[in-house]
This record gives sequence, C-alpha cells and structure tokens, in this order.
Amino acid sequence: MAALAPVDSRRFREVVAQNLDFIWRCVRRMGIPVGDADDAAQQVFLVAASKLDSITPGSERAFLLATASRIAANSRRSLHRRDEAHLNLLQAQPDESPTQEELSDQLRARALMDEVLGAMPSELREVFVLFELEEMAVVEVAELLSIPVGTVGSRLRRAREEFHERVRRMKASGQHLGAR
Repeated sequence: MAALAPVDSRRFREVVAQNLDFIWRCVRRMGIPVGDADDAAQQVFLVAASKLDSITPGSERAFLLATASRIAANSRRSLHRRDEAHLNLLQAQPDESPTQEELSDQLRARALMDEVLGAMPSELREVFVLFELEEMAVVEVAELLSIPVGTVGSRLRRAREEFHERVRRMKASGQHLGAR
C-alpha cells in the first residue's frame, strides 16, 4: 500500500482514534469471535486507508460500518468453512489408536506368548518365531539356520503343535493372558 500524504495521514489517524473501539464492538456484535475481532477491525481500517481519498469527509463512520459489515460477513463464512472442514476431518479420520483396554489385552497376550515361547525347545522356537512372527518364508528360514527345508517344515509343524498345546494348558489352568 502506498504511503498516505501528510494531510491524509493525519485524517486517517483521527478516523482510527475516533472509531476503533466502535468498529471493534461492531465486528464482535456481527458475529466475529473475540480472538478474530482485532484482525477484522484491522482489515476495516486497511480498506479505509486504501480508499481514504474517496471517502467524503464526515461520512467516515458510515463507510467504516459498511466495510465492517462486509468483512464480518466474509469472516463468518470463512469461519464456517473452517469449522466445517475441521468437523469433516474429525469425522473422516476416526481415532484408530487402541483403547487402554486393548493395550492391556495386547500386553497380556505378549506376556503369554513370551511365556509359551520361553518354555519351547530352542530348535522349535527359532523356526516358529522366524516363520510365524517374522513372516519369513520356509526357504529363508532354512538358509538362515543352515538346515534343510524339510527339517524346517517338520520343526514348524511340531512347534505349532507345542505352542497350541501349551496355550491350551495355560488357559485350562487359569494362567491365560499372563495371569499367574
């Protein structure tokens, strides 16, 4: 924005001094939240500064009020769109984080799994962990452990049976989900 001429600068300062509180109250009463009222009032006076030459002396307050009305309407629409967008965003992205109960269940399940795995013979546990938990292919497990693919298959079958049997026994004895 171009600098105001000295006469215009003095006139503008007078317009602001005489009308700032009035315009601020008006934008508030026109539906602008307190947090946005300062910005809206500032916009009103920026418009007034840019059009000061065309405002008839003595009609500044009428001009400011009409400008405040338009800025308030635009601001309300903008706030409404922002609120709608925020609401849509909240509705579009449901909270997928687990609840406290789900986290507790996960911790108990991990404790159970750790207990069951800890009781298994190491040659069965290694194959079971690599295949079932690390999701490696049988061929990869065989290469990693330097054992034949057939041995991986038979150990995996025995490990699954042992895992399920230990879990069944723990549940039957009341030790399920990490309770002791």
